[in-house]
Amino acid sequence: MTTERLLQAREFAEQAGVTVRTLHHYDRLKLLRPSRYTSAGYRLYTERDFARLQQIVTLKFIGFPLKQIKEILDRDEFDLSEALCLQRQIIEEQRNHLNMAVHAIETAERMMKAGDEPGWEVFKKIIEVINMQKDMEWMKKYYTEEAQRKLKERGTPEVIEQGQRDWAALISEVREAVAAGEDPASEKSQALAERWSKLIEAFTGNDPEITEGLRKLYADQSNWPSTFQKPYTDDVGSFICEAQAARNNKK
Repeated sequence: MTTERLLQAREFAEQAGVTVRTLHHYDRLKLLRPSRYTSAGYRLYTERDFARLQQIVTLKFIGFPLKQIKEILDRDEFDLSEALCLQRQIIEEQRNHLNMAVHAIETAERMMKAGDEPGWEVFKKIIEVINMQKDMEWMKKYYTEEAQRKLKERGTPEVIEQGQRDWAALISEVREAVAAGEDPASEKSQALAERWSKLIEAFTGNDPEITEGLRKLYADQSNWPSTFQKPYTDDVGSFICEAQAARNNKK
């Protein structure tokens, strides 16, 4: 018969990499209660308490407040395996986001070392990448969990960055066509509309769930956060709609 190992608060704290004061604080909040006490009233923790502490540390790292962490861990339907899977996915997403931020800052550093003064576009890119996570969070509600999973699998930092460059270039060209009074039915406009469609297909992968999520997202523009900057103006959107309609009529 295996005897369960009991750790006093100091030893448990050292093993877990936290302070005794932190354990006392979590105990007061009823977030992490000692499994047992000595006859003298000292806290005793079991090795299984590490699982609960890991959940607290990870959820706190992700950004959950302690009150919400307690609510999550105390749920009757709480499943440790599912929780670990979800935490891994969230942290992987944050890692990808941080990698893009690092890459954007490295670009500015390389320009400085080469003696070039980074233009406003470089700093604008850093700001966009930093704010990207916040922008993506509110968009998730339009996509099913399966659609989010598929987007995450395909959305590597390299793919996202290339997509941003392609869209920025295309939107700029469409804006120029609008300013020049280009006919939406012209050959040039048709080529722009085709590129627009292909970039959307590159994002959705022609997946019905992702396509439906994107449709819901743009159909609900009136409820977009005021802090979110639409990637293109209404006149650009109208021009593309007219160009696509003219393109469809020719088929």
